[in-house]
Amino acid sequence: MTDWIGAADAAKRLGIKQASLYAYVSRGVLSRRREADGRASMFDADEVDELARKGRPRRGSGGGPTEILIESALTEITSTTQRYRGYDATDLALRCSFEDVAMLLWTGSLPAGGTDLAAAGPGDAGAGTGEAGTRTGEAGTRTGVAGAGPGASGTGSGTAWPGLTAARGSDWQATAEALAAGRAAQAALPAGTLPLERLQVIVPALAATDQFRLHLDVPAVVQAGKALVAGMAGALPDARPEPGPASAGQPGSGPSGTDPSGVEPSGPGSPDTGLSGAGPARPEFAVAARLAPKLCAGPVPPGLIRVLNAALVLVADHELAASTLAARVAASMRADPYAVVATGLGAMGGALHGGAELGAELMLGSASSPADAPRVVGDLLRRGEKLPGFGHFVYQDGDPRANLLLRLIAEFAPDSPQLAIARAVTDEARRRALPEPNIEFALAVLARVADMIRGSGEAVFATGRTAGWLAHALEEYERNIPIRPRSIYTGPTAMS
Repeated sequence: MTDWIGAADAAKRLGIKQASLYAYVSRGVLSRRREADGRASMFDADEVDELARKGRPRRGSGGGPTEILIESALTEITSTTQRYRGYDATDLALRCSFEDVAMLLWTGSLPAGGTDLAAAGPGDAGAGTGEAGTRTGEAGTRTGVAGAGPGASGTGSGTAWPGLTAARGSDWQATAEALAAGRAAQAALPAGTLPLERLQVIVPALAATDQFRLHLDVPAVVQAGKALVAGMAGALPDARPEPGPASAGQPGSGPSGTDPSGVEPSGPGSPDTGLSGAGPARPEFAVAARLAPKLCAGPVPPGLIRVLNAALVLVADHELAASTLAARVAASMRADPYAVVATGLGAMGGALHGGAELGAELMLGSASSPADAPRVVGDLLRRGEKLPGFGHFVYQDGDPRANLLLRLIAEFAPDSPQLAIARAVTDEARRRALPEPNIEFALAVLARVADMIRGSGEAVFATGRTAGWLAHALEEYERNIPIRPRSIYTGPTAMS
């Protein structure tokens, strides 16, 4: 017979706050039942005790992923949405620059005056309306303006970190020395090296030029994060070859312009950084504008920067994904921000994480027209393979990040033949009752529609997720307790 206990008792046994119990329920880690009055929640005592056993992570049923539970004030994911510090991520992707969202994750506040959402405040939004929800939870309600939110810990202390300013694009710069080191490191790689593989080489080179990288206080990590993201994009070679001999930094012509920040020079042919594909440039979209010419095989299409910025926001964090857990473990051991990001990049290359995007790119590339979709899907299934970029263990009814990004891509290039192929593949998957597309598929569609070089979606994923890795690192730096899981020994007993 099941022994049911109340929320207070369950939280005490687990050593957590009661609010965290409901996060566990949403993840399927704990089950609960409601009392007849509809208000009190009851929990299975045996299930709670099993979860509380030190060093014994709860394994998902049916061979699902092993779960390690860590309290965090950064990202909440449910079966239908994700929120960054209480703000709906899809709403942020439509209304905020990536730079501002990174500052939200790092400091707990959107920069004052950075976006209309920061000025409006979270109270203007309602859950389920497409607007950002109110900022509630363990950390308390926040105002959403610079200096009024919590610090990196999410404690709701209202700390205004000295020296932190609004996330203007001009503030996101790498030094000339760092860019030179990063470019030289990746230039030694063979032609055809994927962008993600180049980033894995660039980041340690950037680190070697930062003598202050072991300063782990919030302002220092934020400044390092800005320089790191700018350096990652700035040190990649241009994807579009220019007339004349190409530099060693294949696949394109190497570094463009002379601005040490890595921002492309303005003028005719420069990437459009406006929200609508026309009008004045938006300097706060510097990361997206910096990244686009590194990935697009041809001229950067008007309007692409808006879509690319939204993609960066949508992948900025996703709770404890594999790469984020790896990054947190490194940070818990006081690894510097560059080492944290390098750790995340290593895990992201796995086929079951960011590498799924490359598989989706190749799948889409194997179809020459929408009519090829049944063959492409059928061939994968006959080989016993899953469709790359389809299905998510949390979003059973569809990934909200993918839904928004695919919508933005359709608005950006409604007549694209590559978009038609992607739609045909999705329709064929649905006809066969396969899972819905996820964010990796949407990134692959973006890469194909925008005529980006192979593996570009991985680079977008990695650049955006760098913001999340560093936000998790800041939590671990404050927590200052090593993450040291225990294993359950399953080998032979003592041998004589």
